[in-house]
Amino acid sequence: MDTPFPDSLRPRLDAGLDALGLDAALAEPLLAYLALLSRWNRTYNLTAIRDPEEMVTRHLLDSLAMHPYVQPGALADLGTGPGLPGIPLAIVRPDLQVTLVESNGKKARFLREAVRQLGLGNARVAESRAEAVAEPGAYAQITARALDTLAGILEVGGHLLSPSGRLLAMKGIDPVDEIAALPPGWTALAVHALAVPGLGAQRHLVEVGRAG
Repeated sequence: MDTPFPDSLRPRLDAGLDALGLDAALAEPLLAYLALLSRWNRTYNLTAIRDPEEMVTRHLLDSLAMHPYVQPGALADLGTGPGLPGIPLAIVRPDLQVTLVESNGKKARFLREAVRQLGLGNARVAESRAEAVAEPGAYAQITARALDTLAGILEVGGHLLSPSGRLLAMKGIDPVDEIAALPPGWTALAVHALAVPGLGAQRHLVEVGRAG
């Protein structure tokens, strides 16, 4: 790994994985992803977060806090940016088939390199805007971490969901107003308060599905 990380980084990640009920052996590929992201970030400015310890908390552990609510099968990560939460989820959940949807060319190039270098046979990159992905009904789940409101995510990506498919949306505080503004035909199935190790802020995962 050619990006030097402080010695404190591995124990921090190990403790976070343990708190999330994940195997410590996953730390190695997760840190390999972080090293690649740090290296590319110097040139391509893929993320505003540059401190490695903050990256562990805000990128890796924040992405992985949702893993208990993700079902096996096909998942599309819309507006994934540098691969969040899609790449960490693909690393820890080999039962997922993750499509990383990203329209920004520089970020899509990084994603393809990350998938290749990390040997992620269960991840692929779709260099596209979410609304232009022509795979209607192909996904059991879609997710988005910082893309839009719930209604906005469904507007651009709802067509990708199978009839029983679910949107898994990462939010900060409980988004009561966004839930109230869901478009007709969609309903909030559950709201889960997430405990992200090392993060003081509130995090919630909203599950949205078709009404009825």
